[in-house]
Amino acid sequence: MIESEIEISEGLVRDLLREQHPDLAELPIREVAGGWGNQMWRLGDELAVRMQRMDTSPDLQLKERRWLPTLAARLPLPIPVPLRDGVPSERFPKIWTVMTWVEGTPLDHGSITRGDHAAETLSGFLRALHVEAPADAPTASDFGAHPKDCTDGFEHFFQDVAPADLADEIREVWGEAVASPGWEGPPVWVHGDLHPANVVVADGTLAGVVDFGALVAGDPAWDLAAAWLLLPAGGAARFFNSYAQADEAAVRRARGLAAMRSLFLMAMGQAGDRGLPGGKPNWGPAGRSALDRVLKGL
Repeated sequence: MIESEIEISEGLVRDLLREQHPDLAELPIREVAGGWGNQMWRLGDELAVRMQRMDTSPDLQLKERRWLPTLAARLPLPIPVPLRDGVPSERFPKIWTVMTWVEGTPLDHGSITRGDHAAETLSGFLRALHVEAPADAPTASDFGAHPKDCTDGFEHFFQDVAPADLADEIREVWGEAVASPGWEGPPVWVHGDLHPANVVVADGTLAGVVDFGALVAGDPAWDLAAAWLLLPAGGAARFFNSYAQADEAAVRRARGLAAMRSLFLMAMGQAGDRGLPGGKPNWGPAGRSALDRVLKGL
């Protein structure tokens, strides 16, 4: 068994808590379905333990520990806030973190029925998030970059899963994004990975945002793509009217990135059927419906 495949059980989680945070060790523990880079365990009613699993580097969790407490204070939706650090040990040679639990159902297992409310909620969350990031904020060459710098990723997913009858339309949307002027403002905070598994819903609308492992300072268009990835048909127009900070170039970049992210979700949905790691069956239909919304525009 290689390090990335360490079996994480309820017993292991409890033992680690007893060793490092004994005051939390007797709270009820139950596994949360899903997760890939990290595995989540509920800890009582208000906490969760985020266990590094397939991620080969601790950097993503360390980034969340560093920045999420600051961001949470000014965001209008709940996000997970790191409270306790777990350090590598003989029992578990990776890091882990005790965080606040964000209540709700992941959107890839739920639905949005109050589309206008969700569009307004998403725009309010992103307006609050998209402020100038500090000089020491994390950056990346993939998340947060201009679409022209992500062509290899687009081509990979396009060749893998793009429906043949939609290929020309998808390439047109992507080409417009690549040709669009870039973000001219200062780098702003960007979640970077807003797709249906990384938001939760309750009462038919958005109720929280999770998994900030891709958090970067960069182009807000990466998050604006969520208008197509998360919201039902017609939601993108309502979102952009409410967000009111995106020019035409930003919308084109966001739409191209939404196309690429839709193909990514479709590829992940098929991975299990091909015997590949990381299969997420619920992501395939979510990606296909998002692609349809992307191609319809606003």
